[in-house]
Amino acid sequence: MGKERYQNPTCGDEITLRLFTYNSNNRSNVQSIQEVKIYIIDDSVRNSENPEGLRLVQTIDGSLVVEEETGQYSVTFIANPDLYSIGNYYDIWSVTFESNDCATAQISNKFKIYSHLWFTSPIPLVYDFNFNFRPNRLRKGSKRYVMIQITPNVPRGADIVPYYENLAIVSDLRVSMSLSCGECVPAEEDLRLVVDRHLVEYREKGYGYWYLDTNLYEEGIYDVWFELALGENIYVSEKNALQIFS
Repeated sequence: MGKERYQNPTCGDEITLRLFTYNSNNRSNVQSIQEVKIYIIDDSVRNSENPEGLRLVQTIDGSLVVEEETGQYSVTFIANPDLYSIGNYYDIWSVTFESNDCATAQISNKFKIYSHLWFTSPIPLVYDFNFNFRPNRLRKGSKRYVMIQITPNVPRGADIVPYYENLAIVSDLRVSMSLSCGECVPAEEDLRLVVDRHLVEYREKGYGYWYLDTNLYEEGIYDVWFELALGENIYVSEKNALQIFS
């Protein structure tokens, strides 16, 4: 399974880099993307002409960039250990926004390749996660991303905290939503389920971003809960209230 740029990728992973493009605050397609160059920050090549110490690792042709939908592009590559190592990287996209542009724009983003998450213990790891999301009140007609925060529920002073955080970053996050109606007949529960374990694709460290179009649902109070799959363990959050109102 591949990882997004902010899911702490390691050497050998399949990594997806994304670019969102807007014009006048609306998702819009660009004229073309010529290439994506990936550089590592290498102190050994830092000098007056190259103050950031950028060393080219790989060039990906624009024909391999996928237009997923309007104003959303992605490119996927394998972090081959022969080319990549632990460190900080830039991906620089060469973009022509409109056909009459005089020059190609260079769009720069950062990502990092981390060490693998090996850990040993004489007993199974016992831990938990807290889930929070916002906003929890949306006016009917709103279309926006709901931000889901995942926080390891372990002593903050423990050395293992970064390990837990990394596990949350790389694990599948799913969201479910059902119309709340108080003392409903249990047999009707499936009829009220409007989102069933939807995979949250956009991830950034301890956050997930779930796009919610309120036009698809009735006004009312909804139960929303989250599921994090981590190895042989599945963590299901408590049900949270989300209101869609007029």
